Amino acid sequence: MKTICLYFEIHQIIHLKRYRFFDIGTDHYYYNDFANEQSIASIAVNSYMPALETLLKMIKENHGYFKVAFSLSGVGIEQLEVHAPQVLEKLQELNNTGCVEFLAEPYSHGLSSLANEESFKADVKKQVAIIKEYFGQTPEVLRNSSLIYSDDIGGLAAQMGFKGMLTEGARHVLGWKSPHYVYCCALAPELKLLLRDINLSDDISLRFNDSTWSGYPLFADQYINKIAALPEKDNIINIFMELSALGVSQPLSSHILDFFRALPEFARKQNINFSTPSEIFTKEKSVDFLNVPDTLSWIDEERDVSPWLGNPMQREAFNKLYSVADRVRIANDPKINQDWDYLQATNNFRFMTTKPSNVGLDRGIYSSPFDAFTNYMNILGDFINRVDNLYPEEIDNEQLEGMLTTIKNQGDEIEAKNAEITRLHAQIEKIQTALDKMREKYEKEAERVTEISGNKKKKETKEKTKAADSVK
Repeated sequence: MKTICLYFEIHQIIHLKRYRFFDIGTDHYYYNDFANEQSIASIAVNSYMPALETLLKMIKENHGYFKVAFSLSGVGIEQLEVHAPQVLEKLQELNNTGCVEFLAEPYSHGLSSLANEESFKADVKKQVAIIKEYFGQTPEVLRNSSLIYSDDIGGLAAQMGFKGMLTEGARHVLGWKSPHYVYCCALAPELKLLLRDINLSDDISLRFNDSTWSGYPLFADQYINKIAALPEKDNIINIFMELSALGVSQPLSSHILDFFRALPEFARKQNINFSTPSEIFTKEKSVDFLNVPDTLSWIDEERDVSPWLGNPMQREAFNKLYSVADRVRIANDPKINQDWDYLQATNNFRFMTTKPSNVGLDRGIYSSPFDAFTNYMNILGDFINRVDNLYPEEIDNEQLEGMLTTIKNQGDEIEAKNAEITRLHAQIEKIQTALDKMREKYEKEAERVTEISGNKKKKETKEKTKAADSVK
């Protein structure tokens, strides 16, 4: 039986402000708050909320038949918390249906998997924690930023305990193979892979509203018929895209949500169901290794990392940023960590690209790739200065880690002693309370004995007086 695995990514760009060379050392705030608020407010109204409401209706109408998966970057969650909390509330409502799976991805939506293994692990671990906090799920499937994948990254994911990853069904990797099967990592066979069907995904996310496209207009029954017509053993259809495709890339006026809402009805007629990634990995065995020695992604025709690292400017910015990765991770300073997450985001490098793309690129405040590079490098210069000021460059990473470990151990020791002092204070108070109660009891007993003794003496005196009177 054929199954559709439908997955949506939710990530929000953090817009940087115009930052001049002369701001270095004087201004440590790098963000355009107005642009960030306007951007997320717009996308929440025009895409996220109507799309999520439609998906919720589809789940409720189909009583467990329709299922869907999401991943959210940590920086995206932070922006939603501040500017559009209703989106997170709607996602929690979807989660409560039991028909939604949340996947892991780097918190920053960055490129750490290409630069620093420890930073990548920390990035993913941080996002897993916030997914657990919001939705009560511990992700078992990893989706790297922009579906970036290689054999080495797959091996690292397996070490981290994930049972599967999502990546791109790129033709130059697959060759004659079909993307409609479960594959496994060449370096870690226990890690299973789901590959995005490029054509079926892009028919919706890129071409749905394109009146010049030969497939326009696309109807739900046609789309499902195309899936049903695939070879008999091509049973796993992976349709992956950004959630913003529903309402932004493809405007609501195109009836994109009506198209989606009709999919389950026609899929059921063709005996096609819906599954989450974990369900597929649990039920299906991998059919073969997938050899990916060179890194691939879901961006542009080449499906590689050239959109972020394709020119000298991008590579210089990338190398400069990750030159302090170990120090940032070891230091673990809260404010530095937040800026580190935002500066890692892939869009910062994407704005510097000089290559043509079949997908429109809005560079925001930047007039050119060089403008984006200059602004980013100014900010990065200030950021690295702050890291060096906190933890001088002449102290190497090993020394820094040793110093911070010592400080942490001393802090833990002080905390333990404080806890012991608190415990002893509580014990003393308990003993004092017991002593007070005992003293009160003894005082009452003494008063009672005194009273009895007094009464006895009065009685004896009375009897003596009575005896004396009788003798008289």
